[in-house]
Amino acid sequence: MDLNNILLASVSLGGMGLLFGASLAYASQKFAVEIDPKALAIRDVLPGANCGACGFPGCDGFANAVADGRAPANGCPVGGAECAQKVAEIMGVAVEETVKKVARVVCKGDNQKCKEKFEYFGIQDCKAAAMIGGGSKSCSYGCLGLGTCVKACQFDAIEITDGKIARIIPEKCTACGKCIEVCPKQVIHFVPFEQDVVVDCNNEEFGKTVKEKCSVGCIGCKICVKACPFDAMEFSNNLAKINYEKCTNCMLCAEKCPTKAIYANFEKRRKAEIIEEDCVGCTLCKKACPVGAIEGELKQKHKVNEELCIGCGACEQKCPKKTIKMK
Repeated sequence: MDLNNILLASVSLGGMGLLFGASLAYASQKFAVEIDPKALAIRDVLPGANCGACGFPGCDGFANAVADGRAPANGCPVGGAECAQKVAEIMGVAVEETVKKVARVVCKGDNQKCKEKFEYFGIQDCKAAAMIGGGSKSCSYGCLGLGTCVKACQFDAIEITDGKIARIIPEKCTACGKCIEVCPKQVIHFVPFEQDVVVDCNNEEFGKTVKEKCSVGCIGCKICVKACPFDAMEFSNNLAKINYEKCTNCMLCAEKCPTKAIYANFEKRRKAEIIEEDCVGCTLCKKACPVGAIEGELKQKHKVNEELCIGCGACEQKCPKKTIKMK
């Protein structure tokens, strides 16, 4: 073995290594991409779901967008209010309070309440089933219950009930919107997390047709619209809808609905309570009550008839002495 050849090869390789190393060092400085430290700080407080619900390619994309001023501090639906507050502090801005929303399957037509057109034996996927005559359900607007949304949910927030219909667990839902994207029936909508009254029907057909297909569908009778004392019930395309900004969760619409197409959590229904010793008998609460649940004459102590009270809170808002509390 020639020692000179070995030394020459070693020197050559070492020289090439130094040359390439110097070139790479120069290139890294010349073509370096500056990273905004704010973007790095924002990335650290994000949940890391990389779901794309913010409209950007993952959490890194959202962090860069916020740092560049292309996205709002509260643009991450998964992180919620706490995350938005942290992002706002990093950016040195105030963040507007937003109503927390969750996804909801607006359909109650399970296999006991909604008729089937045929028995489906194909791939257990809603998109595949919908390609065959719109699916097996007679209601073309209803949930097919084959779990496409379940597979899309990264947070284990969706389950299929015994009645073969999807149900979203509000406490687990992050409002990422993936289930809404994959549902071929557009039967999943966003609703406020604190909303205790929801129209659980998506069918826009005429009432007679709906009744023939599903026993719990909205038949467009408008009884709920007439019953609502706050003009929160709206009606379009043969379907009742709730204006959540006006809704007080009084649940009158659900009580009056003949087909029970409107869901209401009656266990959470509130009642007004008057602190009688502080009441001055101004009657403003009595005038504001849409159901006549407050008793008492002018300059007398008022009382609430709990059997009539619907918990709308109108009396609480009108009381000048703040003696009415909702319980």
